[in-house]
Amino acid sequence: MPDKIIISIDGVHREPSAAELEYLLEARAQIQHDIDALEQVEKRKAAARASGRAKLAALGLTDDEINALLGA
Repeated sequence: MPDKIIISIDGVHREPSAAELEYLLEARAQIQHDIDALEQVEKRKAAARASGRAKLAALGLTDDEINALLGA
């Protein structure tokens, strides 16, 4: 955590109150949680996409056929 946090409201720079600092830290933690969750969703989608492609290939489809089916 930085040594000093400064907030700016209407061009006035100051240190946040204890309540503001708590809110900012909670908001930052929530944002990081949301980012982590979105990254996990993207990883699962990529894994499902790769799995689906592998299964289609195992059925004997060519890469061109798979791409045509998937719109790639």
